Amino acid sequence: MNLAMNLVATARSQPQHAAIKLDDYVLDYAALHASAAAVAGDLRERGVEPGDRVGLMLPNVPAFPVLFYGSLLAGAIVVPMNPLLKAREVEYYLSDSGMKVIYGWDGSGNLVPEGAKAAGITGIVVPATGPSELRSTPVGEPVKRAHDDTAVILYTSGTTGRPKGAELTHHNLSSNAATTAETLIETGPNDVIMGCLPLFHVFGLTCGLNAAVRSGATLTLIPRFDPAKALEIVARDKVTVFEGVPTMYAAMLHSPDAPHADMSSLRTCVTGGSAMPAEISRHFESRFGCQVFEGYGLSETAPVASFNQPGRQRKAGTIGFPVRGCEMRVVNDDGEDVPVGEPGEIAIRGENIMKGYWNRPDATTEAIPDGWFRSGDIATKDADGYYTIVDRKKDLIIRGGYNVYPREVEETFYQHPAVAEAAVIGIKHADLGEEIGAAVALKPGAETDPEELKNFVRDRLAAYKYPRSVWLVDALPKGPTGKILRRMVERPTGAVPRGRS
Repeated sequence: MNLAMNLVATARSQPQHAAIKLDDYVLDYAALHASAAAVAGDLRERGVEPGDRVGLMLPNVPAFPVLFYGSLLAGAIVVPMNPLLKAREVEYYLSDSGMKVIYGWDGSGNLVPEGAKAAGITGIVVPATGPSELRSTPVGEPVKRAHDDTAVILYTSGTTGRPKGAELTHHNLSSNAATTAETLIETGPNDVIMGCLPLFHVFGLTCGLNAAVRSGATLTLIPRFDPAKALEIVARDKVTVFEGVPTMYAAMLHSPDAPHADMSSLRTCVTGGSAMPAEISRHFESRFGCQVFEGYGLSETAPVASFNQPGRQRKAGTIGFPVRGCEMRVVNDDGEDVPVGEPGEIAIRGENIMKGYWNRPDATTEAIPDGWFRSGDIATKDADGYYTIVDRKKDLIIRGGYNVYPREVEETFYQHPAVAEAAVIGIKHADLGEEIGAAVALKPGAETDPEELKNFVRDRLAAYKYPRSVWLVDALPKGPTGKILRRMVERPTGAVPRGRS
């Protein structure tokens, strides 16, 4: 088994069909395969052997799928990297993965060649369309790999320390792409998928690139998300499937161009990465006349684990139920199932679960102690088997002995007509242990003040849940996919009183 077989098969069945688009640049499946085969041949001549690591540090440009599938054809393990990484971070990725070659985009500066030189490996800078004039003998047929051989090492965000590399196998990625294409977004050659999720992130890689190649759909790329550009591309390319994180939906919904946007081609929208605020989902569906399906997954689950699936009852605010080939449970700290409706940690088992963390056996055992991967996410399960995310286990705020889940408070902020984004955090407090604070970004042109926002939430939540401190920000810190990063939210000095309140 080699994940690249999906490209080989689609290139044979529909060679002239558009595979990748970037504005006016179009790469059909025959050309994508030929370019990837040339890369595989070049890697072979550079001494890259099956199992060697190849780094990709590129945005969403056609070079990414060319180099991704070229590396897989050669039997290499791909290490996708955020092109916005700093020198120290690049050095860590290079050393921890032990990569042999790294590719960078010619618009990303000197980090790749300088980092490669320092590490004593090969660094190659390519234009947005990929390497050209490769004179090596192409490798068009994939090097044979076992189903449990590692195909990709995806580094986690490192919220609790240095990033760990999740090893995803050819089977993990191939099966999850098939499940996504066949049962979730139900794509085929007539579909156009919006590629605004970063391809170096597992959501964009599996549900965007790999699902498109598996089904023969077209992936239209946006190198860096911009809501006005996204609305333009949906209309221009007749996008049928939009995939994004909640902040992307909010940005498009609140864009000045939204009232005039032609979104009539959309049939399916999917969201993941973080919990979708119910108000954003409802307003997006109402304005654009489409359905938004919420799902759930992690880097370690390749990524999709659960989904509100087409043809089945869709429960707003839930993450649906386990996808094909996956099992989920809600457990306590001892790994025992909790009663229906009670919160607990999501545990996952199935063909999508990572092989382990690269060179981290202790971390692997901690994450998968008994064959069930511990997600770190708190959820409830209802009588129909639908799961609802409560919050991240590590984001739980304990105020005066009471558990407060930030998501519930944030959902309340989103009900206010002036609020675009909200992030609720715990702040150390001398008497209570933690106090609740909230950073809020307003919609363009909206006006309100922190006191009014605080009163709005206080009137709708129990006394121990509402934030005693609210402050306005221009924008909230976000990760590479656009996910709001609570851990990066800063509070103004003196935002919370020192005594009991």
